[in-house]
Amino acid sequence: MSGTICIVDDEPSILDTLSSILEDERYQVAIAKTGGEALKVIQMEVPDVVLLDIWMPELDGLEVLKRVREQFPHIMVIMMSGHGSVETAVKATKLGAYDYLEKPLDLEKVTILIRNALHQRKLEEENINLRVKIERHSKLVGASSVMETLRQQIAAAAPTHSRVLISGENGTGKELVARAIHLQSPRHNRPFVEVNCAAIPETLIETELFGHERGAFTGAVSQKRGKFDFADGGTLFLDEIGDMSLATQAKVLRVLAEQQFTRIGGEKLIKVNVRVIAASNKDFNQEIEKGNFRDDLFYRLNVLPIEVPPLRARREDIPALTRHFLKIHAEEQGVKLKEITPEALEALARHEWPGNIRELRNQVERLMIMVPKTTIEVGDVLPFMPRGFSRINPLDAYDSLRDARHAFEREYITIRLRENGGNVSKTADDLKIERSHLHRRIKDLNVEFRSGN
Repeated sequence: MSGTICIVDDEPSILDTLSSILEDERYQVAIAKTGGEALKVIQMEVPDVVLLDIWMPELDGLEVLKRVREQFPHIMVIMMSGHGSVETAVKATKLGAYDYLEKPLDLEKVTILIRNALHQRKLEEENINLRVKIERHSKLVGASSVMETLRQQIAAAAPTHSRVLISGENGTGKELVARAIHLQSPRHNRPFVEVNCAAIPETLIETELFGHERGAFTGAVSQKRGKFDFADGGTLFLDEIGDMSLATQAKVLRVLAEQQFTRIGGEKLIKVNVRVIAASNKDFNQEIEKGNFRDDLFYRLNVLPIEVPPLRARREDIPALTRHFLKIHAEEQGVKLKEITPEALEALARHEWPGNIRELRNQVERLMIMVPKTTIEVGDVLPFMPRGFSRINPLDAYDSLRDARHAFEREYITIRLRENGGNVSKTADDLKIERSHLHRRIKDLNVEFRSGN
């Protein structure tokens, strides 16, 4: 594992020995003999790991550690001392040191500790990158009034520890709402654990939620922790809870009431501090009347109710969502981002979207893959539209004959300009009109293109 190591010590022999060993391990090495020199070297090199002596003249190691952690919190600092004490080690740890070594140094232990520190830093960087990716994918896109109301509800629910029940049709983004609540809550640095209750067979849901002890049933060859266990201190998202069996509902109700449970086949009570957010696309009043859902569990969960609107109730957000999904797909697949014309966006906004945001995202991905051009036009959208679009006449996208004529003319001129590499004179010849007239139409219709003449 490669990396840059900065060694800070006022003893030349230690600098020489450690430098030689670490260079043999193929690390890049920087050295400093004083605390002040160390801060300058660290500022210039920004190493991955710092081996820092505590007892140095003028500026001691603890003060250097404090300043490094303030400026470069990602740097892993390992303290060294020939006058070690438990008190000093504890103080260094509180200031953010990764570990503590006593002199005389065990050189094998030094190399192992550096490898571990580099591995720890890599894990932290991966975790940060993953968190950024999750937050980007969990972004609630849209500026419609119903989305602003939804954001206000999330902002009100997030700082509390109260349970939340999210309702909405399939594909509306109920999981995104749950994640947004978690990320804005005091538990944001703790786990967010998701369980899709509809996707797990009834025979396995209890062991998935509560875990089991070894030998609890045939095939239980080892102990298994459940999702409640993994979510301790964080948030447990029970998606599609309306599909949970009555027997499992009773056990979940008990956990919510007591904040403790036992694994299947076990007797030990396991205490947990879990915030539960549940979601479903079902009408709970109807499910309770049918006897499919316990009313007492509903009341436990429905402390803060939030309803996610369907996409057809926020059509004005479809252009922004489409561009968002185009960008996400391009980033994920490492391909060039495609543009999309206003007419194509308007056609998408006219669709009913029975599958809501999930259907729109799939459609955008299909267009990114199947349309060979760099710009997606209305003529590209219509053939790829999924179920439901056949109910809509494409001509309904225009409020008047003038709008339809202008849309066609804009699209037609854009295509011809692209075919001619943006050359206005050549395009005017192809269209059999004067060059000055084409320039006026380009300006009046707001045609975007790169001039080739």
